[in-house]
Amino acid sequence: MKAYQFLVSLCVATLLLSSVGFAHDATDMNEALNPARLQGSGRLTWWGLNIYDASFYRGPNSASAEFAIDLRYQKSFSGNSIANRVVDEMKRIGVPDIQAVNWGKRLATFLPNVESGQSLTAIYLPKQGTIFFHDGKQIAQILGIDFSKAFFGIWLDPKTSAPQLRTELLGQSCPPPPFNEAC
Repeated sequence: MKAYQFLVSLCVATLLLSSVGFAHDATDMNEALNPARLQGSGRLTWWGLNIYDASFYRGPNSASAEFAIDLRYQKSFSGNSIANRVVDEMKRIGVPDIQAVNWGKRLATFLPNVESGQSLTAIYLPKQGTIFFHDGKQIAQILGIDFSKAFFGIWLDPKTSAPQLRTELLGQSCPPPPFNEAC
């Protein structure tokens, strides 16, 4: 009986720890989001393989237009394969092929190869566009709302290929601008 109780306790503890274990330390984002507030987190799994843990941060309140997505990779990927996947996902949510390909070429110029445990973070600031970080170091910036909406739409658009992850990232809150659909 004690072995059964221990096993049940271990399972419960594992579930509790795994549900809060995705969030990345927000110190990288606090300066930009003033301060960053974790809204939700989840894990992208594909065919049973853990790809990355994602955390979605908002500015100081739910009306803030600033937000960020932090991806902590569980597998190694080349920067080119990440850029190609971004293109596929942008097309899926309705970005015209030619525009998605052009943005993908731009991403391929700066997205680094990532190893398991490393992170890529993208921060949206309305007047500055999307700012990219690799393990806390700024690597690029792309201006414009159109790119930002397409890029962050990979996770936040209702047409995302990962609707469960979208739900986990948004939690009980509405999406940020520019994704304010009725909720």
